Amino acid sequence: MQQAYDGHLTPDLQANTFRNIDRLFSTRTVNRGGPVARLETSTKPLTDVKFQSNGKAVDLFDYLSLNRVAGLLVLKDGKIAYEDYELGNNEATRWMSMSVAKSISSTLVGVAIKDGFIKSIDDPVTRYLPELAGGAYDGVTVRNLLQMASGAKWDETYTDPKSDRRRMLELQLEGKPGTIVAMMAKLPRAHEPGTAWNYSTGETHLVGALVRAAVGKPVSVYLSEKIWSRLGMEQDATWWVESPNGLEVGGSGFSATLRDYARFGQFVLNKGVIDGESVVPEGWYEQAGSPKELSGKTVNYGYMWWPLGAPAGTPNEGAFTARGIFGQYVYVNPKEHVVIAMWGARSKPTGAPPVVDADFFSAVVSALR
Repeated sequence: MQQAYDGHLTPDLQANTFRNIDRLFSTRTVNRGGPVARLETSTKPLTDVKFQSNGKAVDLFDYLSLNRVAGLLVLKDGKIAYEDYELGNNEATRWMSMSVAKSISSTLVGVAIKDGFIKSIDDPVTRYLPELAGGAYDGVTVRNLLQMASGAKWDETYTDPKSDRRRMLELQLEGKPGTIVAMMAKLPRAHEPGTAWNYSTGETHLVGALVRAAVGKPVSVYLSEKIWSRLGMEQDATWWVESPNGLEVGGSGFSATLRDYARFGQFVLNKGVIDGESVVPEGWYEQAGSPKELSGKTVNYGYMWWPLGAPAGTPNEGAFTARGIFGQYVYVNPKEHVVIAMWGARSKPTGAPPVVDADFFSAVVSALR
């Protein structure tokens, strides 16, 4: 994983790493349950997509090749319009989600609010995690945490071995319980809570710790009980834990099949409703997937989901994504009833892809109309 964050893995080794990430760290199982919910095949399949990106004419096959897509599944009206696996993957493969896990963690906050374990999104974080009192997280609310606007100082640079993100990885490699929360408790404050946005995987670890403290059970167990076991998933998922029997790493390390990621996306598109029952508060995903105002400025980030911020009348209007480094996505477009689940094996954790992802999503939606 150190080599992966440095961007120093060869293609085959990288794909094998992402496929077998649960063999590198301790994990907890997210159990599926009941019969598999079959995904029907659309009568209008996606055969090709042609569009402009970065000033060049490209098509579906360019996108797959240039962006090193390891798996792509497109649902239109809940039915499979396109499904493809690359780099040795297949429908039974589990693949690491990277920061797609953050959107799963934030969803569980909504579930815990609906269940009454978290009283309000404006509760102070220290009500549930008193060990954070006396530091940068004093006065920080659950909402601030979900928006990555706590004001705590954090450096997310993946390729810098001295960054906070890499220090968090080193603690995970040590495998000692409680060390990441203890690290977060010692962070200095850079801004007043709720005034500035700063992307932080450590912040999402606190989201997982908060859910664990509020509901009184492991995050993976809660996810299974409330969502995973009720959506007809094909396989169990796995989730990194910071140590054997420790906390889940709320911002990364979740692995599932491509079809199951798509089923989760369809659940989000359906506003968190399962068998006629909403498991999140009313309007949760409208809020989670929309831009927010901080200090009078619009931030294109919701509650650990990424709004595309597309203009009205364009294909991506109202769409938002869970996304992770190296090209992982769950794209949700409620207006067009489209879900796209995608795996990537790009050579570097961040940086502009050869073909812009938002351009591709827009072209897919247009082709399916």
